[in-house]
Amino acid sequence: MINAEILMNVTPTESRVAVVENGVLQEIFIERSNHRGLVGNIYKGKVVRVLPGMQAAFVDIGLERAAFIHSSEISRDGQPRDNNASIVQQVREGQTLIVQVTKDPIGTKGARLTTHLSIPSRYLVYMPGTAHLGVSQRIEEESERERLKQLVTGCMESEGLSGEAGFILRTAADGVGEDEILADVSYLRRLWRKLEERIKDNPLPSKIYDELPLSERAIRDLARPETNRILIDSNETFQKIEQFCQQYVPEVAPKIEYYKGPGPIFELNNVEEDIQRGLERQVALKSGGYLVIDQTEAMTTIDVNTGGFVGRRNLEDTIFKTNLEAATAIGRQVRLRNLGGIIILDFIDMTDVEHQRQVLRMLEKVLEKDHTKTKISGVSELGLVEMTRKRTRESLEHMLMEPCSACQGRGSVKTAETICYEIFREILREERAYSAGTYLVLASQEVVDRLLDEDSHGLADLEAFIGKTIRLQVEGRYRQDEYDIILQ
Repeated sequence: MINAEILMNVTPTESRVAVVENGVLQEIFIERSNHRGLVGNIYKGKVVRVLPGMQAAFVDIGLERAAFIHSSEISRDGQPRDNNASIVQQVREGQTLIVQVTKDPIGTKGARLTTHLSIPSRYLVYMPGTAHLGVSQRIEEESERERLKQLVTGCMESEGLSGEAGFILRTAADGVGEDEILADVSYLRRLWRKLEERIKDNPLPSKIYDELPLSERAIRDLARPETNRILIDSNETFQKIEQFCQQYVPEVAPKIEYYKGPGPIFELNNVEEDIQRGLERQVALKSGGYLVIDQTEAMTTIDVNTGGFVGRRNLEDTIFKTNLEAATAIGRQVRLRNLGGIIILDFIDMTDVEHQRQVLRMLEKVLEKDHTKTKISGVSELGLVEMTRKRTRESLEHMLMEPCSACQGRGSVKTAETICYEIFREILREERAYSAGTYLVLASQEVVDRLLDEDSHGLADLEAFIGKTIRLQVEGRYRQDEYDIILQ
């Protein structure tokens, strides 16, 4: 049984929401007031460039960089998307497009867009201009799926929406009655009427619809039947959420509490510590094994190692148990770090096909809890498992960290030994070009220590060779790979 809590830490500059299950942090969401996420926002934009070779176009929606839309994401007068239609048949430069952001700008890439608009409420997702009616895959019982479809169909008829809009029933709709569904249908219809007025009256480019702030989105999207309580450490936010719940999700209202504890709210369940661990490259497993997680521009790789775990029976048994534990840890780390795109998992090689199947099944089971869409392939000939996870916002690392100035994001710096030899070569070049009385080397403590110890013989030989004195001085502000040579 899952015992779930949602913790909200709100300050004027930043909101953070933690999802804790059975006392363990599973997901963290962060939104900063100076650059809120854009996913879900709807804009009235203008096509500024059409790229036939890429079957895409750039659209000005009022951001610093033009946003990107692929031809498959462009609807034509409410018709189903046609993946074979050429981009030049669909849009032209200067054309007005009503678009929705599906992916935030990440790195040097602009926002990703679609014209297939969708507006979520507690139980439904409203899709104007389409007749589609769908049900979340997480609602598995066929009789319940059919019941919900009939409920929505009846509500659409009573609201006069048949044929002009579509809906998707969200996971939260499981078990709800007609009154709740009808209230959502009515709310979404009223909202869309307001948006149609803005589309007509607003200038180019402009924002038409602003997605809810993180605190309210968390209530709408993350609060589930298994959620026992929702703690909020800001009284102002607590009051806003109370009003939001009374209007949209009254069943969640009894679970909301204003946190008045003596310590920071994220000290509960060691959330702050888990966030810090979610930024580390290496993740320890209880067995003694560990994961190594590396994010690159193209993909994320996760390598599984046995470490100090030697097992009790044989090597195959040790490998199987390590991989099973790793599969559970990977499922959590993917959610915690919000890893997206292509993810390559390098489990320890298993010769037993049944072991491979069980490890994959464990991974699938853990990822069933993930709100974000994932897809897992089988074990390849090289023993790798490829999975994809929909990327809509920046990962935890990309949000909280930046490339190291010392190593330019490589994750490594030149050794003190390498720098010592560079200094020797540089002094020889200076000696050939200039005539100096002595040389003063400014370097980090590590480099100076090595020049006085392991490389002292090399330094003495260089002094003898050029016939000049070489003096050393520690410069505390220098990184290990920084140095200066001053001619005196």
